[in-house]
Amino acid sequence: MNFIKALSTTVGAAALSVSMGSAAQAVDLQFFFPVAVGGKAADTIQELTDAYVASNPDVKIDAVYAGSYQDTITKTLTAVRGGTPPQLSVILSVDMFTLIEEDAIIPFDGLAKTDADKAWMTSFYPAFMDNSMTGGKTYGIPFQRSTPVLYWNKEAFAAAGLDPNIPPATWEEQVAFGKKLTKRDGNGNVTQWGVRIPSSGFPYWLFQGLTTQNDVSLANDAGNKTNFDDPAVVEALQYLVDLSTKHEVMQPGIIEWGATPKAFFEGQTAMMWTTTGNLTNVRTNAPFDFGVAMLPAHKRRGAPTGGGNFYIFKDSTDEQKAASFDFIRWITAPEQAAKWTIATGYVAPRPDAWETPAMKAYVADFPPALVARDQLEFAVAELSTYQNQRVTSILNDALEASITGAKAPAEALKEAQAQADRVLSEYR
Repeated sequence: MNFIKALSTTVGAAALSVSMGSAAQAVDLQFFFPVAVGGKAADTIQELTDAYVASNPDVKIDAVYAGSYQDTITKTLTAVRGGTPPQLSVILSVDMFTLIEEDAIIPFDGLAKTDADKAWMTSFYPAFMDNSMTGGKTYGIPFQRSTPVLYWNKEAFAAAGLDPNIPPATWEEQVAFGKKLTKRDGNGNVTQWGVRIPSSGFPYWLFQGLTTQNDVSLANDAGNKTNFDDPAVVEALQYLVDLSTKHEVMQPGIIEWGATPKAFFEGQTAMMWTTTGNLTNVRTNAPFDFGVAMLPAHKRRGAPTGGGNFYIFKDSTDEQKAASFDFIRWITAPEQAAKWTIATGYVAPRPDAWETPAMKAYVADFPPALVARDQLEFAVAELSTYQNQRVTSILNDALEASITGAKAPAEALKEAQAQADRVLSEYR
């Protein structure tokens, strides 16, 4: 599926026309949207967009499925530089500094005209707003947001003599459980690994779970200084490497992000770290009873937030900006946010969404949906800096070098810090 089309005719009057001051010609919006994980995200976006334009017939929305998060930011920046940006897009929250530097987006503050508008902008979880604001202004609105969580196979736990209802709560327990869960055949070949922490695609994100648990930040809030060579970061990377090389509870080498849920379903691993955005996918496809838990703690509990924000683009007409603002406010309202969470497993980004009848019924039937929400208490902002793609690539390369055995963690991270300093020094 290349495009999600949600178009309407231009008949009748709409509430949006009143907010813009006139029942004028139809407002055309192009909306870039990423689908980065399995599940019903694309279908649900289509349904929600269809519902909006059905009740706002003076707005046309061309909702374009732009691929992965990386594809979406690449296509968006290409369109911006070519003078044909979309009017709105869901893009990773960590790309906020990049979009600001490109002078591509505008803050929402100037579009919030009423007290209700301003109240809406303060209705989201603070942990998600950490990657949505800078300089006292709000540039992103949380929508497709997540945290990584631990999934475990309860049947595998029982078979290994572990309590199927108790996941590992600490780094040490993750190793101990992993040793009991790792199975080998008569030739010594592993048929089931204890744990799987993906290290392809965007390995820094799951690694940030480990650094947060080791009570260290990868970067400052201003986005202009990293701490890659901090001893606590080195210790976190050594733990990740040791899961394979020392403890032998995790597959060695680079572990593919996209293949991880399938490996879990097929019994190749008894535990996995992945996004809560895979929750519906796991619920639908796991052929066994499974559990969901916060990531194991070390010095503290912790996980990064993740996922995408809505952004409004500067090169739009006033009418398009107002229409984009109205659509974003509508689609993030409690009822729509609840529908999105139930369909995908992403975390409803505002507390009142969890109070809707639909969400109450959902979590009563499926309590694991509460885990990622409750983990927000311990969550930190995802790694985000100026020149974010370059800086995260530097860290990803260091992680890969250590995971594959090419360099020791301390050496790889020292080199990564020096490279990041060269990129970010001009922003201090």
